Amino acid sequence: MAAPQIPDILSPEFAANPYPAYRAMRENAPLIWHEPTQSYLLSRYADVERAFKDKESRYTTDNYGWQVEPVHGRTILQLGGREHAVRRALVAPAFRGSDLKEKFLPVIERNARELIDTFRHLGETDLVGSFATRFPVNVIAEMLGLDKADHDRFHGWYTSVIAFLGNLTQDPDVTAAGERTRAEFAEYMFPVIRERREHLGDDLLSTLCTAEVDGVRMSDEDIKAFCSLLLAAGGETTDKAIAGLFANLLAHPEQFQAVRADRSLIDRAFAETLRYTPPVHMIMRQTAAEVTVSGGTIPAGATVTCLIGSANRDDQRYREPERFDIFRDDLTARTAFSAAADHLAFALGRHFCVGALLARAEVETAVNQLLDALPDMRLADGFTPAEQGVFTRGPASLPIRFTPSAG
Repeated sequence: MAAPQIPDILSPEFAANPYPAYRAMRENAPLIWHEPTQSYLLSRYADVERAFKDKESRYTTDNYGWQVEPVHGRTILQLGGREHAVRRALVAPAFRGSDLKEKFLPVIERNARELIDTFRHLGETDLVGSFATRFPVNVIAEMLGLDKADHDRFHGWYTSVIAFLGNLTQDPDVTAAGERTRAEFAEYMFPVIRERREHLGDDLLSTLCTAEVDGVRMSDEDIKAFCSLLLAAGGETTDKAIAGLFANLLAHPEQFQAVRADRSLIDRAFAETLRYTPPVHMIMRQTAAEVTVSGGTIPAGATVTCLIGSANRDDQRYREPERFDIFRDDLTARTAFSAAADHLAFALGRHFCVGALLARAEVETAVNQLLDALPDMRLADGFTPAEQGVFTRGPASLPIRFTPSAG
């Protein structure tokens, strides 16, 4: 099963550019036992899709007990069956339909505008540092009714959490920092939750405090764990999605011009970015029974690393998968933000990302406002966008130039 010609997923060569390694895996070693992470690597679309959509309970999220719980507490990700259905029903309404459109879209629009106003007059900025890393965290903080002045703390916490989740080498310092974050976030959130229960408002935190399904309500610990998950998952992924979308479009000027001229193409650009350069490159599952996949068999009780970054470029699923093309006809933008998606960036099945429509609203707002404010934006001279990261991945910086404008 070993394929020595393929760079290890923990190697500098892989971190610099994982896509050639992904292709070699799909073609030559679709199932690899990876000793350092004690997991089986799946790289083909069909196998990863089956793991996510599994209806026979052969794949579970039991791995989140050791992977996620130490930093977030017990979250919805770990639950199954009725317990999962009830908990998801408690939180899901805030992320779709009228709540999202009427209560939170104005929050999204205001936060995008406020950030753009800090640099639109400058003629240049780093779109990652000045916008992408700040925007989703500010949105989530305001949605929850938290103090945006604590942005730096929130950003520090979610960065620490993401580092913990992606700590494939088990660096003890990263582990300790993640565990410290759990304690610090709990110390911050529990007084806020108690105060909000006594003085309800119109924010998401108040909604979580009062939500009830079949007589079940969320405890303070449930709410704290969900807020921790929302800040980390919603911050990191949307941050990298926005940066990746602009990196891809600016590197393909004709497609950038098409989106600028026809904003209905934003969904296509976002969907293709999620396929071509997904913010999350790997998600783990655990087998409850022996499963047969391309390349062999995985025993029960094994950890499985589903390589989304590879599956989304599988030439058995997409034509010319190594090409960024917002006009491709084998990716459906209309369903790209639902459990019927034909890419794997949000996972699929019962654990499909509950925040997918929030991410879509944030990205659509960000792209529209940035194109309105900076219509002639372009990459800084001589700059070529480059991704960083293994577990999550995106541009570390994106310096752009544009004609300065007043707010």
